[in-house]
Amino acid sequence: MFGLMQDKPLLISDLLTYAARYHRTREVISRTVEGGFHRYTYPEAAERAAKVANGLLSYGIKPADRIATLAWNTYRHFELFYGVSGIGAVLHTVNPRLFQEQIVYIINHAEDRLVFLDTSFVTQVEAMQGELKTVEAYVILCRREDMPKTTLTPVWCYEDWIAEQSGEITWPSFDERTASSLCYTSGTTGNPKGVLYSHRSTVIHAFQASSNAAMGISVHDAIMPIAPMYHGNGWSLPYIAAMCGANLVLPGPKMDGASIHEVIDRFKVTFSVAVPTVWTMLLEHMEKTGGRIDSLRRVAIGGSAVPRAMIETLRDRYGCTVHQLWGMTETSPLGTMATATPEVEALAPEVANDILCQQGRVQFGLELKLQTPDGAPVPHDGKSFGDLWVRGPWAAAGYFKGEGGQRLDAEGWFPTGDVATIDPYGYLRITDRTKDVIKSGGEWISSIDLENAAYGHASVKMAAVIGIYHPKWEERPLLVVVPADGVTPDKQALLDYLATKVAKWWLPDDIVFVDQIPLTATGKIQKTRLRDQFKDFSLADAS
Repeated sequence: MFGLMQDKPLLISDLLTYAARYHRTREVISRTVEGGFHRYTYPEAAERAAKVANGLLSYGIKPADRIATLAWNTYRHFELFYGVSGIGAVLHTVNPRLFQEQIVYIINHAEDRLVFLDTSFVTQVEAMQGELKTVEAYVILCRREDMPKTTLTPVWCYEDWIAEQSGEITWPSFDERTASSLCYTSGTTGNPKGVLYSHRSTVIHAFQASSNAAMGISVHDAIMPIAPMYHGNGWSLPYIAAMCGANLVLPGPKMDGASIHEVIDRFKVTFSVAVPTVWTMLLEHMEKTGGRIDSLRRVAIGGSAVPRAMIETLRDRYGCTVHQLWGMTETSPLGTMATATPEVEALAPEVANDILCQQGRVQFGLELKLQTPDGAPVPHDGKSFGDLWVRGPWAAAGYFKGEGGQRLDAEGWFPTGDVATIDPYGYLRITDRTKDVIKSGGEWISSIDLENAAYGHASVKMAAVIGIYHPKWEERPLLVVVPADGVTPDKQALLDYLATKVAKWWLPDDIVFVDQIPLTATGKIQKTRLRDQFKDFSLADAS
């Protein structure tokens, strides 16, 4: 027997329609590429998204056609999030920080028909135009007076293009399992792979991500996705903002500490998401200038492990609670978030802090399991390591066009490529990527835990740990450090400090100080390049 409830599909267009109807005075605010700030209400945003949709329909875009964007976090990109997906087409957010050959590959692989791009990326796209096999036209996201001279052809000015369109639309209804957006992984091994989200997965993910178990967003918030909108749908904040009626603050192209501080302070941002490197820059700026971020009450940090010193500084000095999270492009992206439960809050403060400095507890709708490489289950005791697998309604079943082959096991679980523990309270701790774990004398050393320990020392600005060949132990850790500004690092002092934080056999066999550590296009430490850089490095002590 089925229930007698209405069967209305979950569609992305309904989010913006709701915000325009019931949160008419709430705003979308963004720093523009041209300079200055732009702000308008949800009804105005909805009208312009309708113009985008009508423009695409007039051009001949059909359901399932892919539309590419190379754009910053701005209001025009926000309009594309709704105008493209709302008619059943697929929004393909391209990461402009990828190498040119990777961008060419993914645009061709996606078979994008149109490319919408900010002026920042015109020269970049001009250089690859001849290799883009399926692109029919380009739309530059600017006003007529800011339109650059370009060899892109055919090319249109975005504001001229939407000015010709009606702001009225009856959004079509279709199966909620219809593809809505496409985001490619950063391709750390092989070519990037496409993750194809659906309307259903996106809306369900936004419901859970906005809940008190996760981001805890309400109409009273001003939320800012510093995480790029081309990375995992801006961590869902463009959808959550409309769903909850929160003000959406978009930082545009400027990601330095001073610019982020200005936006937080000026528009009273209450919640934000970003990778650790962004918060490092913000903290450095405030340390130098005495700046404050008093409106910012909570931040979610993901992408890589968050140094404990950063968590404590934001909390103790600035009154801002850090929630670590874990997720990936393949989980839309939220998987876990370190929000407290009554059981954890009842523990001694130092014990509770240790738990909440992990990647967090799984969100309703997802399931996690740990297993050994041969498939045996791993206990959730907070100590035993295992390969992490995930399944749920916003987790990928595979990659676009079948790249990478069959990914799910017989029970529908997806391999994340992470090594993790889960404690008895249900909190996940990522200890490494499968390919990054250091195997020394038959035992695992967590490069992430060792990096986090190093971050606690005042001389360390950035740290990365990689395994180096050792004739006796197979691998031993090498610590690569970018020193803090104005600090002359002392190797022995850092080793002595680490000796108080980790087991003796975990201590790095050597420390190398460098000017910079390579990062991926999504701001993560690029250990493949580090391993290549130090492939001929000889450890001083091979005994």
